[in-house]
Amino acid sequence: MCGIAGVIDKTGRRAPEDLAALAQAMADAMPYRGPDDSGVWTDPQGGCALAHRRLSIIDTSGAGHQPLLSAEGRHVITYNGEFYGYRELAVELAATGLRFTSRSDTEVLLEGLALRGTGLLARMDAMFAFGLWDRQARRLILARDAFGEKPLYYLDRPDLFAFASELHALATLPGFDPAITREAVANYLCWQYVPAPATIYRAARKLPPGSTLSLGPDLVPVVEPYFQFRASGPERSTRPLDELAEELSAILTKTVERRLISDVPLGAFLSGGVDSTLVAALVTRQLGRPLDTFSIGFEGHGESEHLQAREAAALLGTTHHEQVLAPDTLALGRRIGAALDEPNGDTSCLPVWLLSGFARQSVTVALSGDGGDELFSGYNRYFDTLDEAEDADIEAALPSGWTPGRAYLSDRILVTPESRLAELFGTVPAGLARDLATERGFLERGPRPLLHRMRELDARHYLPGAVLAKVDRMSMQHSLEVRAPLLGIEIAEFAARLAAEDCVRNGKGKLVLKRVAERWVPRDWLDRPKRGFGLPMDGWGKATLLPEAAALLTASDAKLPQWIARPALQAFLAAQERSFNPYRIWALFVLETWLRSHKAEPADEPALITPKSRIFLGGARRFLDRITG
Repeated sequence: MCGIAGVIDKTGRRAPEDLAALAQAMADAMPYRGPDDSGVWTDPQGGCALAHRRLSIIDTSGAGHQPLLSAEGRHVITYNGEFYGYRELAVELAATGLRFTSRSDTEVLLEGLALRGTGLLARMDAMFAFGLWDRQARRLILARDAFGEKPLYYLDRPDLFAFASELHALATLPGFDPAITREAVANYLCWQYVPAPATIYRAARKLPPGSTLSLGPDLVPVVEPYFQFRASGPERSTRPLDELAEELSAILTKTVERRLISDVPLGAFLSGGVDSTLVAALVTRQLGRPLDTFSIGFEGHGESEHLQAREAAALLGTTHHEQVLAPDTLALGRRIGAALDEPNGDTSCLPVWLLSGFARQSVTVALSGDGGDELFSGYNRYFDTLDEAEDADIEAALPSGWTPGRAYLSDRILVTPESRLAELFGTVPAGLARDLATERGFLERGPRPLLHRMRELDARHYLPGAVLAKVDRMSMQHSLEVRAPLLGIEIAEFAARLAAEDCVRNGKGKLVLKRVAERWVPRDWLDRPKRGFGLPMDGWGKATLLPEAAALLTASDAKLPQWIARPALQAFLAAQERSFNPYRIWALFVLETWLRSHKAEPADEPALITPKSRIFLGGARRFLDRITG
């Protein structure tokens, strides 16, 4: 993987060397994304500068240096990603007479875009973010992969337009506005991330997954989607499960084989769960390739994931590496909160950070099982919501007024639901309330099966916002590239065609994936409780996390009270003594740590405080005095 950045001068007054310095500073703010090489390119006619930090994976020679000019010299690209199908496209382009000067996928992508335009993107089996400058048309094209494996941020000001792989790179620009609204804070606390296209900063935006942005001579950015995961299958199955598994197996084999292309050492994460075990099985058993696998565990915890991973590795014949730790969770949380370019409250950031650092000692690329739960229906929240929907339809056993939207978008997936947000802010910010109503309406309307709507929502919201952002940021802190075979474009198209009954029956999900995995893994393994790379809950429970968080959040130099009134924050913490929720406290802990280590100022906006939020629980101060000493 790499780090990309670029800037467009809207005024026509900046010297080329000044633009180059701005772009270089943004790229240099992300050295871990590209420790092997760096470059900057400025348009001789002025107005545009592109920068790049390179992590060499395919064609590690200097021929892969970026930014890269096309053969005819019209187009220039700065690219972060892997184009797994580049060899097939290279053959097609060579048939037109084009001759390549490197073995890199970047050159193939560049020439493909120069010839075919962005119509190429919808069928690309790839993860990517890039900036493409058309020197003749004076047009910048930004694009991001279908599911958002790779990040891309931008800001649009009267004097300039800029983009970068990470948000804090944009903050290096002179005059950057670090204002943060209460609504952005509320969004983060609600979801554990700020959903695209917004960011934690008012001035910046995220390009949504599966989208392009075009900035032409009129200097007005236009964002357009080119891909959307849309589950279109019927409710009832129309094909035998074995037949579906046979088709999926062939697609998986090709997809995984493509992701083994690398000129540097490659391995795989292994948790012992269905998805990572299946990926490893396809490499070793289906393709007959050797594979190094990596897992971490935690001392004193018999349920630690590394034990199942060890069993899976022995069964599949991988060369397995495991590390058993007793981490200082809160110390690591502070470190990660400071390292994140944008707050991410996913508690599994910590184990992914640890696992990535461990794997990077041996390999530069790692395969993961990300995407299987969303595309093939693996979350318990799907099963619970479907069960309630059946009760509501058939037995009327649930309270009147039950809807799938309110059931699913509750604390079933929301870290801090509206009632708790109202306690903190006095009310739910209008934009967030509107967005929640829109998403609930999406779940409640339309003829398609409810399961399809839930996994579609997660594929465009939770997957890029929490899961893939976590994996990208934590792995790239160690200059490790992570590839997710289950998010291959052909696999996504297959998953979209599945009937709801092909995904979930009798409270069990991922039926087709499991049927494929049964070829190499005992069936009883596949029905074990869901596993992932998580921390033992008692390692950061009430006795440890709550006092630390309370001390941090109520200190005289605390930053969060600039957005949440101290009485409301203190009352919220006091309520946690009675009903502790580690995910809500962790989200606050990470946010406060982030605010202390990044540019951040409260936006000038009308107060949201209402009489309700002025209510201070009588025991709150005594509680805080006691737990903070």
